[in-house]
Amino acid sequence: MNKIPLIKPYIDFKDVATDFETIFDSGWFTKGNFIANFREKISEYTSAKYCFATTSATTALYACLKLLKIGVGDEVIVSDFSFPATANVVEEVGATTIFADVSLETFNMLPSELENKITSKTKAVIFVDAFGNLSGLDAIKKICKKSNLPLIEDAACAIGSSINGVKSGNISDLTCFSFHPRKLLTCGEGGAITTNNPDYAEKLEILLNHGATVQDGKFDFVEAGYNFRMTELQAAMGISQLKKLDQIVEERNEAKKEFDRQLLPLGFIPQEKTYTGIHNIQSLVYRVPENYSRDELIKFLREKGVESTIGTYCLSGLTYYSNKYDCICPSAKLLQEELITLPCFDQVESLKVCNLIREFMEE
Repeated sequence: MNKIPLIKPYIDFKDVATDFETIFDSGWFTKGNFIANFREKISEYTSAKYCFATTSATTALYACLKLLKIGVGDEVIVSDFSFPATANVVEEVGATTIFADVSLETFNMLPSELENKITSKTKAVIFVDAFGNLSGLDAIKKICKKSNLPLIEDAACAIGSSINGVKSGNISDLTCFSFHPRKLLTCGEGGAITTNNPDYAEKLEILLNHGATVQDGKFDFVEAGYNFRMTELQAAMGISQLKKLDQIVEERNEAKKEFDRQLLPLGFIPQEKTYTGIHNIQSLVYRVPENYSRDELIKFLREKGVESTIGTYCLSGLTYYSNKYDCICPSAKLLQEELITLPCFDQVESLKVCNLIREFMEE
């Protein structure tokens, strides 16, 4: 059976073979020229002044909270519809997670929710670009600026997305990307932080390198820092894909148009984009029509050789968070129950997938 995966990585060994050989010949696997080049290329692509490569988006988010010295007694407002890492980092620094519900149309944090959740204890906001969609980010940014709150953008899914020509990575105070295997740009694993704030950049340079710096010509450790560094091999992978990232985004938008053409008449509801700009279509997600079981559809498709899965999670409804905070956001909960993620990549067999969905609905 010809199986259809959710995504096919946009990289082949031949893309990096020469670079890998160079790295192996040099014996220099970390903090070398490829990392420096990757950081520079991400900065160029996003137009952000500074970029720092990390081991994941999770460690990137954690480093941002430590940079801001957020800890016990502080509150961080978080989009409630995301992967658990978004809230887990808040818990790990000892702060209190405050969940903000999301729009049923865009799946992103509602500005009204943010305004209602801000207190004297609020020290930062983490906005999640759900599936790479930047809807509502500008409004959230204005609220944060008015309230003098740092805006951390969980852009794990948003590399390549932009608002009015301004790319994710150059919008918020701190932006965190992921280069996980399911992302449009993958380093196997990995992440990055971008910022335009020179003070943040200076501190991140130290924090991400074990707290080390050079003072008066001497190497010293001035912070309790971390080894959150990406490797040279990962950076080489990232550099090779950056060259074709805009093409990848264009191809995924074309694939989505075909799925929309076939699924919208069946009652499937797509994620809305409420801004002028590019949505990279990191994940192709739809709300399944009423009277049909999303979980049964996933099961049916998998039995037919088509990989599919849920959208993502209502964080406040997960066991750890519901036990601790007992405050579940209703829209995020509904989206967790209704959303399905379908395969999306260049030349995906959209007609086959949609015909199987029709078959399921007719049974």
